[in-house]
Amino acid sequence: MRIFNTLSGKEEEFVPQDNVVKMYVCGVTPYAECHVGHAMSYVVFDMVRRYLEFKGYEVRYVQNFTDIDDKIIDRAHQTGVAPAELAEEYISSYFQSADKLNIARAHVYPRATEEIDKILEVIQGLVQKGHAYEADGSVYFRVASDPDYGKLSRQSLEALQVGARVEVENVKEHPLDFTLWKAAKPGEPSWDSPWGRGRPGWHIECSAMSLRYLGETLDIHGGGQDLIFPHHENEIAQSESFTGVEPFVRYWIHNGLVQLGGEKMSKSVGVLVTIQEVLERYSPDALRMFILSSHYRSPLSFSEEGLEAAERGMERLRQAACAATNTNQEGQPMDTSEFSRRFVAAMDADFNTSQALATLFDLAREINRRLAQGTGVEEGQRTLMELGRVLGFTFEGNEVQLAPEAFIELLISLRADLRKGKQWEMADRVRAGLKELGIVLEDTPQKTIWKHEKPS
Repeated sequence: MRIFNTLSGKEEEFVPQDNVVKMYVCGVTPYAECHVGHAMSYVVFDMVRRYLEFKGYEVRYVQNFTDIDDKIIDRAHQTGVAPAELAEEYISSYFQSADKLNIARAHVYPRATEEIDKILEVIQGLVQKGHAYEADGSVYFRVASDPDYGKLSRQSLEALQVGARVEVENVKEHPLDFTLWKAAKPGEPSWDSPWGRGRPGWHIECSAMSLRYLGETLDIHGGGQDLIFPHHENEIAQSESFTGVEPFVRYWIHNGLVQLGGEKMSKSVGVLVTIQEVLERYSPDALRMFILSSHYRSPLSFSEEGLEAAERGMERLRQAACAATNTNQEGQPMDTSEFSRRFVAAMDADFNTSQALATLFDLAREINRRLAQGTGVEEGQRTLMELGRVLGFTFEGNEVQLAPEAFIELLISLRADLRKGKQWEMADRVRAGLKELGIVLEDTPQKTIWKHEKPS
């Protein structure tokens, strides 16, 4: 089994420290609804986890929530709610979307606000070792103290300084020094620290959480390619500087980004399609197939055509896996060993899900051929379901339930068109049909309104 390691820039044989794979994936900053870009990342790493478990490993999976952040504070001020309340709302929304997509729950979901003690311990250790310094109540990591800084993005400190977007702060020793602890501002959430009240910077939380829940060296650390610099670069610097242990992570895995109209899907700039919007029109299995139909490291262009094709493809697999069979089918039992071998070979090659899916479609085609001949397919159906579930498919029906209110409004609009065309009989049939369902229409000069008929 080989995995592309961002740190080395090449595929490497996967050899974990022991049979328990320690896996950390950067979670969401909960200040808005999750979009398809989030779905891609969490479906990809759910697939990675499922395949490792399929291979016989035990996976210890940790995924954080950045529940205190400038974006959360800004959105809370805009909406007039407390930052904690806002974060809680969108954490709940995340779980609803993840559960619909059949994303297995992590073992731990640490939150930045609940890990302040560990965060302060790491920051204090970095200060004591000369890797961090205090200035005006804030604490910064001293990038010049880490000779390997830039090794993940494979750029020198000088090159990063030229290419990076950095805040200009006169108190910094170096423009790339990053914040570990932010001094408190009026009206913002804050906690006590040796440097005064404040809150953690973005990068430090992941180091503190991974150290607490997984130890000094992780097997896999995952996230989107947009996190390579500065977030993951900074995680390496602060973690290895604090522990003195290298490597902090044995295999860095980064998924490609979802693009919409040529731009990266992003909450902060409003270029997005939410998961909920997609699931109103397509099944969760179809969205998973859309994501897994290309290699996880490649960019993914969002399109309705792609989702429609994924829905049709998922229906083909579903029909083959769930087709009723005659228990008295004749012929030799179906041999699926070659399909299983091809599936494993594809997944062992850096999680090549597009090839794995091609194998599932070939298996479905063979099942349909044997069904037409009246020969046994039970083993084929069992294998198709087993391998499909490694990719997270549920094989449940793809009927997307239209909200009753939307369906009623659609019929009212249809009735209005019929009336304009003077098709009175058809219009009356729509009214009568709704009445049979307990929906009463009332025509007003402005529009037609509807209400539920009270039972007599």
